[in-house]
Amino acid sequence: MSTLDTTAPTEDLPAAARPKPKSQGGGFGRYLLVRFLLIFPTIFILVTLVFFLMRTTGDPITASQGGRLGPEALAELRHAAGYDRPILIQYFEYIGQLLTGNFGETITTGRPVLEVLATYGPATFELAFYSLIVAFVVGIPLGLLTAYYRDKPQDAVFRVFAIYWYAVPIFFAGLILKLIFSVWLHWFPVAGRASVGAELQMQALPNKTGFYTIDALLTGNPEVLGDVLSHAVLPSIALGLYTAGIFLRLVRTNVIGTLSTDYVDAARSRGVGELRLLRKHAYRPALIPIITVIGLQIALLLAGAVLTETTFEWKGLGFILVEFIENRDYVAVQGVVVMLAVIVALTNFIVDIIAAFIDPRVRY
Repeated sequence: MSTLDTTAPTEDLPAAARPKPKSQGGGFGRYLLVRFLLIFPTIFILVTLVFFLMRTTGDPITASQGGRLGPEALAELRHAAGYDRPILIQYFEYIGQLLTGNFGETITTGRPVLEVLATYGPATFELAFYSLIVAFVVGIPLGLLTAYYRDKPQDAVFRVFAIYWYAVPIFFAGLILKLIFSVWLHWFPVAGRASVGAELQMQALPNKTGFYTIDALLTGNPEVLGDVLSHAVLPSIALGLYTAGIFLRLVRTNVIGTLSTDYVDAARSRGVGELRLLRKHAYRPALIPIITVIGLQIALLLAGAVLTETTFEWKGLGFILVEFIENRDYVAVQGVVVMLAVIVALTNFIVDIIAAFIDPRVRY
C-alpha cells in the first residue's frame, strides 16, 4: 500500500462505522422551532413594556376619571378595580388574565376588550390586505422598470415617486386623494367602509363575519359589493403606496445586482435580450427580499392604519384606538396594542416560513 493511501475507502468500512449523511430536514425543522419559540419572548417583552408604559401616568381609573370624580369616589373605583395594590401584583395578575384570554373590560363602555377587537379588527385586516395588494401591484412592476431604465430619466422619475410616497405623511396623502377623487371628481366616496344602504343589507345577514367584502358577497347583491370596494379604494391607495415605495427600491436594487452576475452576463453574450433577462433571470431573485420584509411592512401598515382609518373614518382598530386614547381608556388601549403586537409576531413567523421555502439559505 502507498504511504499516501492513509485512509480506507468509505465502502470498506462496516455499515455502522460509515459516516451518516447530514440530514437536510434537520436544518429546516430546527429553524422553524427556533422561530416559533421566539414568538413567546417577543410577545412577553411587548406586553410587559405596554403594561408599565401605560402606568407611567398613574393607574387607568385615575387617568380616565381624574378631575371628573371626587377623591372618595375615585378611591372606591380604584379599590374595586384593584389598582390600589402594588404594581407587581397587578402585573402578574394581568399576565395570568392574558393567558386565559381575558383582556379586561373597557373603562368608558364596560365592554370586554376581546369584543371590541372582534368588532373592529376585521376592518383593519381588510385595509391591510388591500394595501398590500396595492403595494405589490405598484411597487414590483415599477421596481423592474427602474432597474431596466437604470440611470435614465424614467428611473429618476420612478425613484422620486417612491421617495415622495415614503416621505409624505399618510394623513396628508389621504386628504389629497379625498380632495381630488372625492370632492372634485366624485369618483369615490369620501369616507366610511360602506354606504348606509349597503350596511343595512349586510347587518341583516344571519351569519355576518365583519369582513365587509365577504359579507357583501354573502348578500348576493353586486351593487353592495361594488359599494364596499369603492369605499376601500382611496384608503388602500393612501396606505399601500407608502409600502409600494419600499418595494420599488428593494426590487430595483436586487434586480440591478442580479443583472450584473456572471450567469446573466453569459446569457447576454449568447444574445439573450434584456427584457428576457429581466423576466427569466432577475425577477424571481428580486422577490426574495420582498418576502422577507413583509413582516416588517405589516407592522408599518398597522401603524399607518391609525392615521389612515382616522382620515377616512374607516372604523377599524386604529380608528377606535384614537378614541380610547382621547378618553384615556388605558385598559382598552393596552388590549388593542397587545393584540397588534401578537398579530405582528405571528405574521413574522409565517413570513419566515415562506422565506425559508423560497430561499433555502435562510434556514442556516
